[in-house]
Amino acid sequence: MIENNEMRDVFDAIADPTRRQLIHLLALGEEQPLHELTSQFQMGRTAVSKHLTVLKEAGLVHDRKVGRETRYTLNPAPLREVQDWVAFYSKFWSANMLRLNQLLEEDE
Repeated sequence: MIENNEMRDVFDAIADPTRRQLIHLLALGEEQPLHELTSQFQMGRTAVSKHLTVLKEAGLVHDRKVGRETRYTLNPAPLREVQDWVAFYSKFWSANMLRLNQLLEEDE
């Protein structure tokens, strides 16, 4: 667990495919209980819960208790950091695509 109230790095949190799938599932709908999320994976409740803890430490997931059940919702705000990082490098992709397009037009 993260100490001193430090948040986990969002890139670290989304590095795992299971966590990316959890983000996807939470993005599709409303608040979801742990048992519903667990049913989407071939792993136990404890393993899914650990992945959700990592997402929570990165600020990507909020949880709340409803009776004996824990329900989770997505907080997409930290994903802005990922979007900004990718956007910075998109200029390289755009330039390469432009060059490729020019080469293809020259060949015609």
